[in-house]
Amino acid sequence: MSAHVATISWKRGEQAFADGKYSRAHLISFDGGVSIAGSSSPSVVKLPLSKEDAADPEELLIAALSSCHMLTFLDLARRAGFVIDSYDDTAEGKMGKNAKGAIAVTRVVLKPKIVWIGEKTPTAEELHDLHHRSHELCFIANSFAGEVVVEE
Repeated sequence: MSAHVATISWKRGEQAFADGKYSRAHLISFDGGVSIAGSSSPSVVKLPLSKEDAADPEELLIAALSSCHMLTFLDLARRAGFVIDSYDDTAEGKMGKNAKGAIAVTRVVLKPKIVWIGEKTPTAEELHDLHHRSHELCFIANSFAGEVVVEE
């Protein structure tokens, strides 16, 4: 099996630590050379201790689910002879208490908008099947304990 690497780098700087008033901003670097700004969510740790223009762990989880679903969907659609011109998804995650009573991302709704081209386009049943099989084959969905819903 393959390994995937992400490096998280945070520095306290001149800020105090014991009082909890330190920045949660950090850098997330991936093994391919891409880095993005990371932070806690401002809904969890209020500004200015979090960074509004950075990706938070909850957003990254939702993006990973959406991206994995899309990549699997594109491949399945291609194999079925369909041609997709564009795929856009504004995925949304909801926080709540899980079965253990812990706060977690408990539900993710995927809202893909797909533009098909060519003579062959899927029926409603074929589209539903593509999404269902994409969910079943998505590595990230298989790692997520919450509910994933696709709005077709």
